[in-house]
Amino acid sequence: MVNHQPSVSIGIPVYNGENYLSKALDSLLNQTFTDFELIISDNASSDRTQEICLEYSAKDARIRYYRNDSNLGAADNYNRVFELSSGKYFKWAAHDDTCAPDYLEKCVEILEKSPDVVLAYPKAYLINEQDQITGIYTENIPITANKPHQRLYQLLETYGWFHGTQAFGLFRRSELAKTVLIGKYPQADRVLLAEVALLGKFAEIPEYLFNRRNHPKISQRANPNDESLSVWYDPKNKGKIILPQWKRYSEYFHIISRTKLSWDEKILAYLQLSRRMCLSPGFRKRVNSIKEDLSKATKLFVMNLSRTNLTSSNSR
Repeated sequence: MVNHQPSVSIGIPVYNGENYLSKALDSLLNQTFTDFELIISDNASSDRTQEICLEYSAKDARIRYYRNDSNLGAADNYNRVFELSSGKYFKWAAHDDTCAPDYLEKCVEILEKSPDVVLAYPKAYLINEQDQITGIYTENIPITANKPHQRLYQLLETYGWFHGTQAFGLFRRSELAKTVLIGKYPQADRVLLAEVALLGKFAEIPEYLFNRRNHPKISQRANPNDESLSVWYDPKNKGKIILPQWKRYSEYFHIISRTKLSWDEKILAYLQLSRRMCLSPGFRKRVNSIKEDLSKATKLFVMNLSRTNLTSSNSR
């Protein structure tokens, strides 16, 4: 066990990650910045994940391993590693990604020097199952404006080519704790980053220090539609009426309302969000997506109502 409060907490939420977990752990344990704790929350894996975690935790006292009795879903597991952390800075790490040795060192340096920065992250490579570089993420997101509503505007303008690698950057823990963390719906990380942008600036390190792995079992490929992805976020969503587009846009408005911004900043933030939703090229697509959500919900409601009436009639 770590006997002092570490500067950095790294949280790894994992479920059946035996294929790549060792590579992820090795890349984190080999960081040049060593004052960190590594918290693993195992979502009741059925493969060798537990064995691998116990093997590593026996060798390095910085590792704290927890195993859930059942699969809580990705959202609760991601949030759990944060709740178990104590460091000044916090980073989520996926079990299948890797980091360059100086990843933490470079991110901590920025956060220490710039108190107005709440999230630091490097550029990222896209790698395959054999660790070969197959592409780069070109997310040059300048979330550097002084006003919260301006930073929200900067972030919203990137959503046509947003990949979410920033969510695996290094956060200032005190600010991340003010957010709702990861919600139980698809693309909740986008909403989280929007909320973080209202709290402070982002800083991108102009070096490729992060490797995002693409393989058949990543969440987006293993769950090709919103229904299955919603269940991945929370197993309790199974069989429920899911309105992912509606939920996501309502949450954007909610994060503005719950922040401690001045009223004029809140109004400007609402206007930026409304402008983005209404004037962007994808507005018609968004409206159609919400219409599809409502249509599916109506059909499911009618089906469930019919089943209820049929069951009631048969029981008489």
